[in-house]
Amino acid sequence: MSESTGPAVRHRTRRMLGRDPHEDHRVATPLELLFDLTFVVAFGTAASELAHALAEDHVGAGILAFCFATFGISWAWINFTWFASAYDTDDWIYRLTTMLQMVGVLVFALGLKPMFTSVYDHGDTLDNDLMVWGYVVMRVAMVFQWWRAGRHDAARRPACQTYIVSILAAQVLWCVLALVDLPVGTTFAAMAVPFLIEIGGPAYAERRRGGTPWHPHHVAERYGLMVIIALGEGMIGTMASISALAEGGLTWDIGLFALSGTALTFGVWWSYFVVPTGDILHARPERSFSFGYGHMALFGSIVAIGAGLHVGAYYLEHAAHLGLVATVLTVAVPVALFTVLLATGYGVLTRTFDSFHIVLLVATAAVVAASVLMAAAGAGLVWCLLVLSAAPWVTVVGYETVGYRHHSRVLAALGD
Repeated sequence: MSESTGPAVRHRTRRMLGRDPHEDHRVATPLELLFDLTFVVAFGTAASELAHALAEDHVGAGILAFCFATFGISWAWINFTWFASAYDTDDWIYRLTTMLQMVGVLVFALGLKPMFTSVYDHGDTLDNDLMVWGYVVMRVAMVFQWWRAGRHDAARRPACQTYIVSILAAQVLWCVLALVDLPVGTTFAAMAVPFLIEIGGPAYAERRRGGTPWHPHHVAERYGLMVIIALGEGMIGTMASISALAEGGLTWDIGLFALSGTALTFGVWWSYFVVPTGDILHARPERSFSFGYGHMALFGSIVAIGAGLHVGAYYLEHAAHLGLVATVLTVAVPVALFTVLLATGYGVLTRTFDSFHIVLLVATAAVVAASVLMAAAGAGLVWCLLVLSAAPWVTVVGYETVGYRHHSRVLAALGD
């Protein structure tokens, strides 16, 4: 057992020698759970701003701003999570550095509203200054963490140094783009450069510079916990709509909306957690990048479902500029996107193809289409969403009755 994995009676300074990637019973720490609370705030703010933009009929601009926000939020969390999996010492220096990162996340979240507004309201320049300053705070802390790891863990120093260089290079470019007032479209196009540096740095460090000792089951659990945080937006959106309906007292519509929102959220949760990703990553660690990076879009789709449910609340309050069909689409589109991303992610992670998945995707598409057609025919929003809530359950029922057989063969093949 390395020095960094022993029991902490007091949180004295420890050397970052790397955690054991095969450590038994490795689970999320209380500090990691506390850190995640800042992302509840960040995702909640992004969902609220997306719902507002959609309700005001700024659909394209709202989606563009939301994609940018989702990348920033997810990437900040991913950076911390993989480092923590490899080098969490839980000493006082590590704890205080993590607190500094939490401050950065909150500053970043504070900048989401002006960023959204600049995209769909003003349209001249992108107001992402606060977001960048939040990232500066996070990056200073992250660079210090990697410097400390490289200083103590000589065998993995090249990987740590690669992380430092890529983080600094990308951050300098983010700062330049924030300081130079370019048109919104030009700014988003120029972001391709720091974006490629951001995602390319870890890939180069892990594959060409020795890598880091991350723990597959720990990483899988951490991603699952972030999915649950994203699912919380679905419950918030459901509650917002219930509150709008409750102005006239308790009705059947309130009960049906509560059922539809909860069933939708629960179905997404069930369908995601049927896959034991920790076992797969343990057997096939080279697939970690498709897993880790692919979740950025998955997180976004889940949060967007909650935002769509919040748009439903605006519609019920007669505060939305969208019609019934468009309101249903604000939920239906991210539900469909989540389903496609989940099926694609499973195929990429397992390197398998099951024709039964095509059947499930077609059946899910039929359910989603039915909810939209009901809206076009004039059915009430509550009934449309009740039908839509069945969409993720197509995957759940399909897996529990038939799909588990293919999955059992996948797991059996991991040991070959």
